[in-house]
Amino acid sequence: MAEHVQLERLPTWRSEKHGRQWLKTIQDHAFPKIGALLVSDIGQPEVLSVLSPIWTSKHETARRLAQRIKSILDVAKSKGFRAGENPVSEINNANVLPKVGKKHVHHLAMAWQDVPDFYADLKTRNAMAAKALRFTCLTGSRTGEVLGMKWPEVDVEARLWTCPAERMKTDNDHRVPLTDEMLAIIEPLRAMQSEYVFEGQKRHNPLSNMSMLMLMLLRRMKIAGVTVHGFRSTFRDWASEVANAPREVAELSLAHQVGSDVERA
Repeated sequence: MAEHVQLERLPTWRSEKHGRQWLKTIQDHAFPKIGALLVSDIGQPEVLSVLSPIWTSKHETARRLAQRIKSILDVAKSKGFRAGENPVSEINNANVLPKVGKKHVHHLAMAWQDVPDFYADLKTRNAMAAKALRFTCLTGSRTGEVLGMKWPEVDVEARLWTCPAERMKTDNDHRVPLTDEMLAIIEPLRAMQSEYVFEGQKRHNPLSNMSMLMLMLLRRMKIAGVTVHGFRSTFRDWASEVANAPREVAELSLAHQVGSDVERA
């Protein structure tokens, strides 16, 4: 049933990768304990046997797993394979599992005062990862947005990069004005005639996420305690403290949603 639900929903998801992750979570945590059971035999005790061991230690994984089990059982009921209330809903409504406070993950950021020297060092490096990181710093974009960038998204005449909705967290197209420095980074890369602007080691494949992470590039540069995602925070601080940009402009530059649905419209 899990594979059936995954295949049914795969076309609606942002990427095949998300679809694989959706099923893998169930395969890793649910299948070993309740995978051999009929969906009609799965109740609260069976669901709890899956969720309880990881509810506090891997809460985000457990929370997503609960949602996915609930979806599978809802579909099973709609197809006549089970009856009664969904045990995941019953567990949630009865507050059977302990309340776990949400942990906010703060990405370590470089102070904007240190960025000019860091960027100057980056410019001395010819690696594709260095070029991608320079572009990431300048645009304030997320790693996935930059690494998935394809040439049809770039309009040189309009000096505009349009990142499509399917690669954006907000599910909306995001337009980024291209400065002289940004164009100077990407235009020479056209000569590679790759599908992706920042090509990785495999032909017509993007640079890997690991290439820009601290594990590789930043550690090679001996920059400790900084993440690539943290440069978005650096950009936000600079926009506020130096550029004196209005809050709405700074937030929209980072592709954050601002205001209510009506205000955005």
